[in-house]
Amino acid sequence: MHKWIMIFLIGLLMVVPMTNAQDGSEQLSLTIYNQGTALVQDVRSFDLSIGQNTIDFTDVAASIDATSVVFKALTNPEDVVVLEQNFVFDLVGSGALLNRYLDETITVTAEDGTTFTGQLLSGRGGEIILRDDAGQVFVISQAKVRDIQFPNLPDGLITRPTLRWLLESGVAGSQQVELTYLTGGINWTADYNVLLNAGNTALDLNGWVTLTNTSGAGYQNARVKLVAGDVNRLPERQAMFRAEMDMAAAAMPTAEPSVEQREFFEYQLYEITRPVSVASNETKQVEFVTGTNVPANTFFVFNSFPGFFGYYGPITDQSYGVTGVTDVQSWLEFSTGEDNGLGADLPAGRIRVYQEDVDGAALLIGENRIDHTPQGEEVKIFLGNAFDLVGERTQTNFQLLGRNVLEETYEIKLRNRKDDQAVEIRVPETLFRWSNWEILNASDEYTQTDSSHIEFRVTVEPGQERVITYTVRYSWPG
Repeated sequence: MHKWIMIFLIGLLMVVPMTNAQDGSEQLSLTIYNQGTALVQDVRSFDLSIGQNTIDFTDVAASIDATSVVFKALTNPEDVVVLEQNFVFDLVGSGALLNRYLDETITVTAEDGTTFTGQLLSGRGGEIILRDDAGQVFVISQAKVRDIQFPNLPDGLITRPTLRWLLESGVAGSQQVELTYLTGGINWTADYNVLLNAGNTALDLNGWVTLTNTSGAGYQNARVKLVAGDVNRLPERQAMFRAEMDMAAAAMPTAEPSVEQREFFEYQLYEITRPVSVASNETKQVEFVTGTNVPANTFFVFNSFPGFFGYYGPITDQSYGVTGVTDVQSWLEFSTGEDNGLGADLPAGRIRVYQEDVDGAALLIGENRIDHTPQGEEVKIFLGNAFDLVGERTQTNFQLLGRNVLEETYEIKLRNRKDDQAVEIRVPETLFRWSNWEILNASDEYTQTDSSHIEFRVTVEPGQERVITYTVRYSWPG
């Protein structure tokens, strides 16, 4: 449909009479969970009279979970009783107006300037059907409508989602009330920008809270808390909306973080220490953690096995798990411990790693996501595949020595095509054929990392090739 212009809407901003309603939050708190949910606490005042009162609480989120609403009288809680609670969401709109004006007389102007006046018979299916005083019926496509003229606006339509209460009050005067509810459409994530030094030995980190609000309401000067952790929730009955913002700037010096962190139950809670306004359909960022000169390390991994899902029976197929030339991965690792200069918990989020070129320009060298990481734990980030490193894995021997014994040998070639940099490459190997295994011989030292994996770590000089070989024997009950 082209642009609809609604005119002659009498009293549009006073659609529903609001009994003693006073808009404007006196105290607003917003607790946001990184699962697309927020808890809103809103304090306002209303003038009540003795007896029954109807009050409207406007500007609530359109994504509100109406079953979660809690109404609490603060001034005289013992004298105010809630009789009814309603969530009114029949908002003013072209569709709502056409439904409300059925059998009423309206005027429709088409794009070519033709005017039709008559009784509205239908406004559904992309068409407007009118009948004039002579009984002639007109069908106008809504896509061809320039404007519609309505008479007085009917009762019952509202301009904003509204919570409405029927109260019984034993006192008269101004009463302060508190509203608490859950809403979808509000999310927060952590975004990290990391600047790695030229020697790959230290990094600077800036962490940002990214708030995204698509709940259908704005929150002015709110006290904002953020909960990091996996809070169990039942499946939502309505869709939650998310939006993400791609920040392309590298880590840079900023002001002291304005976010306080503390433990709350089994989660981490971050509170922004100043009032924050989050407009509807807005993404906002606030810095919450910084670290400079944090010790770091880059390493390389050649992992050629396609995947391991556990032992279900001996695998005697010779070709299973055999690979050829594959990529060598580049990784970055650092600690969140205080001894390493960071001393912070890192909520789950997106992390981008930059490094300065010879001209001082910071270039993106990798991007990934991290899970919730407590202080003192290691963070390992896959950055991408190394251009100048090549790995090749070949099965050189396979023997089924009996009904329940198998031996095989692998040769792993690692080539370093860098000009002047020696590198250490980690080579994890999966012993996948059966749980009872024994390494008969190996060309290099290895570490058993768990019940089904070993790992080699070898240094490859620039322009050189290293060859790792090992033989493994599997046996299983006959």
